[in-house]
Amino acid sequence: MTESRLLVADQVVRDIALWTAALVRQFPELASELAPGRRSPAGAAPAAPHPGRDELIREERREALLLQQRHGLSVPGHGAAPIRLHVSDAIRDITDGVVELEEAVCARLGLPRPRRAGVVERLRRVAGLLDAVAGHPVLARHVRDELRRMARRCARTLGDTETVVRVSGRCPWCDSVSLRAFTDRRAVLCVNPACLCTDEVCGCQDDPAYRHLWPEAEWHELAEASGARTDEIEAAMDTTTAVDTIPNPTKESPC
Repeated sequence: MTESRLLVADQVVRDIALWTAALVRQFPELASELAPGRRSPAGAAPAAPHPGRDELIREERREALLLQQRHGLSVPGHGAAPIRLHVSDAIRDITDGVVELEEAVCARLGLPRPRRAGVVERLRRVAGLLDAVAGHPVLARHVRDELRRMARRCARTLGDTETVVRVSGRCPWCDSVSLRAFTDRRAVLCVNPACLCTDEVCGCQDDPAYRHLWPEAEWHELAEASGARTDEIEAAMDTTTAVDTIPNPTKESPC
Protein backbone atom coordinates (compact mmCIF):
# COMPACT_ATOMS: atom_id res chain seq x y z
CA MET A 1 0.00 0.00 0.00
CA THR A 2 1.37 3.44 -0.96
CA GLU A 3 2.11 6.07 1.65
CA SER A 4 -0.82 8.24 0.51
CA ARG A 5 -3.22 5.31 0.80
CA LEU A 6 -1.88 4.53 4.25
CA LEU A 7 -2.58 8.12 5.30
CA VAL A 8 -6.10 7.88 3.92
CA ALA A 9 -6.71 4.60 5.75
CA ASP A 10 -5.35 6.05 9.00
CA GLN A 11 -7.67 9.06 8.71
CA VAL A 12 -10.73 6.90 8.07
CA VAL A 13 -9.87 4.68 11.05
CA ARG A 14 -9.47 7.74 13.27
CA ASP A 15 -12.86 8.98 12.14
CA ILE A 16 -14.44 5.59 12.84
CA ALA A 17 -12.97 5.60 16.35
CA LEU A 18 -14.31 9.12 16.93
CA TRP A 19 -17.86 8.34 15.81
CA THR A 20 -17.88 5.04 17.71
CA ALA A 21 -16.84 6.75 20.93
CA ALA A 22 -19.57 9.35 20.47
CA LEU A 23 -22.27 6.71 20.02
CA VAL A 24 -21.02 4.58 22.92
CA ARG A 25 -21.18 7.65 25.14
CA GLN A 26 -24.50 9.05 23.98
CA PHE A 27 -26.75 6.18 22.93
CA PRO A 28 -27.58 5.08 26.51
CA GLU A 29 -28.76 8.63 27.21
CA LEU A 30 -31.61 8.20 24.74
CA ALA A 31 -33.44 5.87 27.15
CA SER A 32 -33.67 8.60 29.79
CA GLU A 33 -35.01 11.01 27.15
CA LEU A 34 -37.94 8.76 26.22
CA ALA A 35 -40.24 10.02 28.98
CA PRO A 36 -40.65 13.77 29.46
CA GLY A 37 -40.84 15.29 32.95
CA ARG A 38 -44.01 14.30 34.73
CA ARG A 39 -44.35 17.32 37.01
CA SER A 40 -45.88 20.60 35.95
CA PRO A 41 -44.17 23.89 36.88
CA ALA A 42 -45.06 25.08 40.37
CA GLY A 43 -48.42 26.82 40.44
CA ALA A 44 -49.37 25.77 36.93
CA ALA A 45 -52.90 24.51 36.40
CA PRO A 46 -53.26 20.98 35.06
CA ALA A 47 -53.66 20.87 31.33
CA ALA A 48 -57.01 19.78 29.96
CA PRO A 49 -56.98 16.13 28.86
CA HIS A 50 -56.38 15.63 25.16
CA PRO A 51 -59.45 14.10 23.47
CA GLY A 52 -57.42 11.07 22.35
CA ARG A 53 -55.28 10.83 25.48
CA ASP A 54 -56.31 7.31 26.49
CA GLU A 55 -55.55 5.85 23.07
CA LEU A 56 -52.27 7.79 22.96
CA ILE A 57 -51.21 6.33 26.31
CA ARG A 58 -52.03 2.83 25.13
CA GLU A 59 -49.99 3.39 21.96
CA GLU A 60 -47.06 4.76 23.96
CA ARG A 61 -47.16 1.84 26.38
CA ARG A 62 -47.06 -0.56 23.43
CA GLU A 63 -44.10 1.40 22.07
CA ALA A 64 -42.30 1.23 25.42
CA LEU A 65 -42.87 -2.53 25.62
CA LEU A 66 -41.59 -2.98 22.07
CA LEU A 67 -38.46 -0.99 22.86
CA GLN A 68 -37.79 -3.14 25.91
CA GLN A 69 -38.35 -6.40 24.04
CA ARG A 70 -36.40 -5.55 20.87
CA HIS A 71 -33.66 -3.29 22.14
CA GLY A 72 -33.34 -3.99 25.87
CA LEU A 73 -34.24 -0.41 26.76
CA SER A 74 -36.83 0.45 29.35
CA VAL A 75 -38.24 3.89 29.96
CA PRO A 76 -37.15 4.99 33.45
CA GLY A 77 -40.20 5.43 35.66
CA HIS A 78 -42.55 4.83 32.74
CA GLY A 79 -46.19 4.57 33.68
CA ALA A 80 -48.89 6.79 32.33
CA ALA A 81 -46.32 9.37 31.27
CA PRO A 82 -46.17 9.69 27.49
CA ILE A 83 -42.97 8.77 25.73
CA ARG A 84 -41.31 10.83 23.06
CA LEU A 85 -41.94 8.93 19.87
CA HIS A 86 -39.22 10.78 17.96
CA VAL A 87 -36.74 9.47 20.54
CA SER A 88 -38.01 5.91 20.21
CA ASP A 89 -37.73 6.26 16.42
CA ALA A 90 -34.11 7.31 16.81
CA ILE A 91 -33.41 4.38 19.14
CA ARG A 92 -34.86 1.90 16.67
CA ASP A 93 -33.05 3.45 13.70
CA ILE A 94 -29.69 3.44 15.47
CA THR A 95 -30.18 -0.04 16.91
CA ASP A 96 -31.11 -1.51 13.54
CA GLY A 97 -28.27 0.39 11.89
CA VAL A 98 -25.66 -0.90 14.33
CA VAL A 99 -26.90 -4.49 13.98
CA GLU A 100 -26.78 -4.29 10.18
CA LEU A 101 -23.37 -2.62 10.25
CA GLU A 102 -21.77 -5.25 12.48
CA GLU A 103 -23.23 -8.05 10.39
CA ALA A 104 -21.94 -6.42 7.19
CA VAL A 105 -18.46 -6.02 8.69
CA CYS A 106 -18.33 -9.65 9.82
CA ALA A 107 -19.60 -10.89 6.45
CA ARG A 108 -17.00 -8.84 4.55
CA LEU A 109 -14.19 -10.05 6.81
CA GLY A 110 -15.31 -13.68 6.58
CA LEU A 111 -16.20 -13.88 10.27
CA PRO A 112 -19.14 -15.79 11.79
CA ARG A 113 -22.39 -13.91 12.19
CA PRO A 114 -22.11 -11.92 15.43
CA ARG A 115 -24.06 -13.07 18.44
CA ARG A 116 -26.89 -10.94 19.74
CA ALA A 117 -25.92 -8.06 22.01
CA GLY A 118 -26.86 -4.53 22.93
CA VAL A 119 -25.88 -1.53 20.84
CA VAL A 120 -22.93 -0.48 23.00
CA GLU A 121 -21.47 -3.99 23.04
CA ARG A 122 -21.85 -4.28 19.26
CA LEU A 123 -20.13 -0.93 18.76
CA ARG A 124 -17.22 -2.07 20.92
CA ARG A 125 -16.95 -5.25 18.89
CA VAL A 126 -16.84 -3.25 15.66
CA ALA A 127 -14.14 -1.04 17.18
CA GLY A 128 -12.15 -4.17 17.98
CA LEU A 129 -12.11 -5.04 14.27
CA LEU A 130 -10.72 -1.71 13.08
CA ASP A 131 -7.31 -3.08 12.12
CA ALA A 132 -8.96 -5.61 9.84
CA VAL A 133 -11.48 -3.08 8.51
CA ALA A 134 -8.65 -0.71 7.59
CA GLY A 135 -7.45 -3.24 5.02
CA HIS A 136 -10.71 -2.86 3.06
CA PRO A 137 -11.01 0.81 1.97
CA VAL A 138 -14.57 0.56 0.63
CA LEU A 139 -15.76 -1.19 3.79
CA ALA A 140 -13.92 1.32 6.00
CA ARG A 141 -15.60 4.28 4.32
CA HIS A 142 -18.99 2.61 4.63
CA VAL A 143 -18.43 1.99 8.35
CA ARG A 144 -17.33 5.59 8.84
CA ASP A 145 -20.30 7.02 6.96
CA GLU A 146 -22.85 4.88 8.79
CA LEU A 147 -21.40 5.62 12.22
CA ARG A 148 -21.29 9.32 11.38
CA ARG A 149 -24.94 9.27 10.31
CA MET A 150 -26.06 7.47 13.47
CA ALA A 151 -23.95 9.63 15.78
CA ARG A 152 -25.45 12.74 14.24
CA ARG A 153 -28.99 11.49 14.69
CA CYS A 154 -28.27 10.53 18.28
CA ALA A 155 -26.82 13.95 19.07
CA ARG A 156 -29.65 15.80 17.32
CA THR A 157 -32.23 13.80 19.25
CA LEU A 158 -30.51 14.58 22.55
CA GLY A 159 -30.22 18.26 21.64
CA ASP A 160 -26.61 18.29 22.80
CA THR A 161 -24.40 21.33 22.84
CA GLU A 162 -20.64 21.49 22.74
CA THR A 163 -18.31 24.20 23.99
CA VAL A 164 -16.57 25.88 21.08
CA VAL A 165 -13.74 28.41 21.53
CA ARG A 166 -12.38 30.75 18.89
CA VAL A 167 -8.78 30.21 17.85
CA SER A 168 -6.69 32.99 16.32
CA GLY A 169 -5.16 32.70 12.88
CA ARG A 170 -6.60 31.89 9.50
CA CYS A 171 -7.72 28.55 8.12
CA PRO A 172 -4.96 27.17 5.86
CA TRP A 173 -7.61 26.04 3.36
CA CYS A 174 -10.01 28.99 3.03
CA ASP A 175 -8.03 31.82 4.68
CA SER A 176 -10.99 32.81 6.86
CA VAL A 177 -10.84 33.53 10.59
CA SER A 178 -13.10 30.57 11.29
CA LEU A 179 -10.92 28.20 13.32
CA ARG A 180 -12.63 26.89 16.45
CA ALA A 181 -11.50 24.57 19.23
CA PHE A 182 -14.12 21.91 19.94
CA THR A 183 -13.33 20.99 23.52
CA ASP A 184 -15.24 17.71 23.79
CA ARG A 185 -13.37 16.33 20.80
CA ARG A 186 -10.04 18.04 21.55
CA ALA A 187 -9.89 19.05 17.91
CA VAL A 188 -9.80 22.23 15.87
CA LEU A 189 -12.26 22.66 13.01
CA CYS A 190 -12.87 25.30 10.38
CA VAL A 191 -16.53 26.29 10.71
CA ASN A 192 -16.71 28.18 7.42
CA PRO A 193 -19.46 26.35 5.42
CA ALA A 194 -17.70 27.22 2.16
CA CYS A 195 -14.35 25.74 3.20
CA LEU A 196 -13.07 22.80 1.16
CA CYS A 197 -9.69 21.16 1.68
CA THR A 198 -7.74 19.10 -0.84
CA ASP A 199 -7.61 15.96 1.32
CA GLU A 200 -9.28 13.23 -0.76
CA VAL A 201 -10.52 11.40 2.32
CA CYS A 202 -11.96 14.41 4.14
CA GLY A 203 -15.74 14.38 4.36
CA CYS A 204 -15.96 18.05 3.38
CA GLN A 205 -15.51 16.87 -0.20
CA ASP A 206 -18.94 15.25 -0.38
CA ASP A 207 -20.86 16.26 2.74
CA PRO A 208 -21.97 19.90 3.26
CA ALA A 209 -22.23 19.33 7.03
CA TYR A 210 -18.65 18.08 7.34
CA ARG A 211 -15.71 20.29 8.29
CA HIS A 212 -11.99 19.68 8.06
CA LEU A 213 -10.61 18.62 11.44
CA TRP A 214 -7.17 18.88 13.02
CA PRO A 215 -6.73 16.36 15.86
CA GLU A 216 -4.25 16.97 18.67
CA ALA A 217 -1.39 15.35 16.77
CA GLU A 218 -1.73 17.99 14.04
CA TRP A 219 -1.97 21.14 16.18
CA HIS A 220 1.68 22.05 15.69
CA GLU A 221 1.32 21.76 11.93
CA LEU A 222 -1.89 23.83 12.05
CA ALA A 223 -0.25 26.51 14.17
CA GLU A 224 2.55 26.93 11.66
CA ALA A 225 0.15 27.12 8.72
CA SER A 226 -2.49 29.36 10.30
CA GLY A 227 -0.55 31.79 12.47
CA ALA A 228 -2.14 30.43 15.64
CA ARG A 229 -0.10 29.26 18.62
CA THR A 230 -0.01 25.71 19.88
CA ASP A 231 -0.21 26.86 23.50
CA GLU A 232 -3.30 28.92 22.66
CA ILE A 233 -5.00 25.88 21.16
CA GLU A 234 -4.12 23.79 24.22
CA ALA A 235 -5.46 26.51 26.52
CA ALA A 236 -8.69 26.71 24.49
CA MET A 237 -9.27 23.00 24.99
CA ASP A 238 -9.02 23.40 28.75
CA THR A 239 -11.17 26.52 29.03
CA THR A 240 -14.30 26.42 31.18
CA THR A 241 -15.86 29.43 29.48
CA ALA A 242 -17.56 28.96 26.14
CA VAL A 243 -16.99 31.71 23.62
CA ASP A 244 -19.40 29.95 21.29
CA THR A 245 -21.76 27.24 22.48
CA ILE A 246 -23.49 25.61 19.55
CA PRO A 247 -25.92 22.76 19.11
CA ASN A 248 -23.82 19.66 18.51
CA PRO A 249 -25.02 17.92 15.36
CA THR A 250 -22.63 15.07 15.93
CA LYS A 251 -20.91 15.36 18.80
CA GLU A 252 -20.25 15.09 15.43
CA SER A 253 -17.36 15.43 13.82
CA PRO A 254 -15.35 15.79 11.94
CA CYS A 255 -18.27 18.16 11.97
